[in-house]
Amino acid sequence: MTRRRITPDERELWEKAMKTTDRLSRPLPHFVETLPTSPARPVHVRTPLKPKPFTIGSNQPADTPAHNLAPPIDESFSKVASNMDRKNFERLKKGKKSIDGRLDLHGMTLAHAHPSLIRFVREKHAEGARLLLVITGKGRGSRDLDFMTDRRGVLKHQVPQWLSMPPLGPLVLQVVQAAPKDGGTGAYYVYLRRQR
Repeated sequence: MTRRRITPDERELWEKAMKTTDRLSRPLPHFVETLPTSPARPVHVRTPLKPKPFTIGSNQPADTPAHNLAPPIDESFSKVASNMDRKNFERLKKGKKSIDGRLDLHGMTLAHAHPSLIRFVREKHAEGARLLLVITGKGRGSRDLDFMTDRRGVLKHQVPQWLSMPPLGPLVLQVVQAAPKDGGTGAYYVYLRRQR
């Protein structure tokens, strides 16, 4: 590869630019910026974990950390805030209110479950129903991948989101995990708003 020579016009332009600049008091290394110095802070250096010996056929060590990035949905629902008066909310959570309609999504795919849920909630709201039971199933558990947990029970996780978004969000007042007698962690009570 041959280098190109500088043209006389480029040299003239360079000399003009150099006349308008001031020389530095001390030369700096090429392409190095200086940063303001600050007092040194102690640096915590992590010591690498030593791998534990493993033999084929042995179980995984019990102290291996879990890779759950989000809390389980059961834990999230235990902290749900009430959108209704406390007395009715407590009765709802305990399963002491009468159910006006049931929908079993158990075993459906997302593509079939979502339209079924929309249709069911809209029809029941139009009929004046207040409390619905939506059964999602509990899922088949979860398995740990190398970098995160592969969550099962897709409907169990997806249904609360569908109920909070349009077109169902404006119709729904409260979503609570069902009492054990109505399906427990595999079902939801959906409390609808009154018709206007």
